[in-house]
Amino acid sequence: MRSRFLRLSFVLSVCSSLVNAYAAGSVPAAGGTSNVVVVLNSRDATVSLLDQNTYKELSTFAVGKEPHHLMATPDNKSLIVANAVGDELVFLDPKSGQIQRRVKDIADPYQIGFSPDQKWFVSNSLRLDRVDMYRYDGKELTLAKRVPLAKLPSHMAFDAASTTVFITQQGSDQISAIDLATQKVKWTIPVGKVPAGIAMTPDDKYLLVGIMGSDYVEVIDWRTQKTVKRIKAGAGAHNFRAFGDKRYTFVSNRISNTINIIDQNTLENVGTIPVPGGPDCMELTDDGKTLWVTLRWIKKVAVIDVASKKVIKLIPVGRSPHGVFFLNSAPRI
Repeated sequence: MRSRFLRLSFVLSVCSSLVNAYAAGSVPAAGGTSNVVVVLNSRDATVSLLDQNTYKELSTFAVGKEPHHLMATPDNKSLIVANAVGDELVFLDPKSGQIQRRVKDIADPYQIGFSPDQKWFVSNSLRLDRVDMYRYDGKELTLAKRVPLAKLPSHMAFDAASTTVFITQQGSDQISAIDLATQKVKWTIPVGKVPAGIAMTPDDKYLLVGIMGSDYVEVIDWRTQKTVKRIKAGAGAHNFRAFGDKRYTFVSNRISNTINIIDQNTLENVGTIPVPGGPDCMELTDDGKTLWVTLRWIKKVAVIDVASKKVIKLIPVGRSPHGVFFLNSAPRI
């Protein structure tokens, strides 16, 4: 009983110190002051816009077939929505959520990402079993190469030097490393069952992989291509969202209906937050106080108070909500 009390005290201390760090300004915030929350409703082919302060719906509009993931452009002037079945990218104003433009003939953009040096845009084509790699000049995308992979390329992460993109493959239980300069596969290794989310640790040393077919995060030394540890998490370990303090990260567990807090220095699970309805994608406010989470199975978004580790609001949205974004968010490492 005493060990449980000490562990709980430690976790609460971690959360409290993080919130205090944000409030004191020791953790830098991303630019922007928008209070519009953008939520992708994959099965409804819509976007819901929510007010971050009142938790009320501002509007819902059609965006295209199966929008799953989204991310801001490097200059934060646009928010890109990847319409997987619609074969297009839709650019939104990140402050208002309104459509700016559409880019057609982007085949099956399931998950998307920019390299840290902003020279490459990568699109995982889940249903086509390939990765499409584009050069980026700050405005336009130019296709460089289509790289076939084994089965269901899902999520991605980059090394800090922008030499390599790492891709999880849910259908073949593997991850692959692709050289950005040559667009060639450098290596492929087996991991746990149904690997999903993948993130690089802030020291650029390890890859963290959510093993959705089990209940752990696999820690991989990507330079030696070897697993160094498995961090116990919840069932259906799926996706990551960093605190922004270069130490802690959240991992969502879709089956156990929990979110874990991972210490990326010690590679330990240091806390658990109960969340209903299949928690998936996450976004953190720039003050570190509230975590917004899409709940895939119950058509809602949860708002979590980080310090108390409690859900403080459930907001109705569309069917199968997936990606979530707001401009005034915490850093992503």
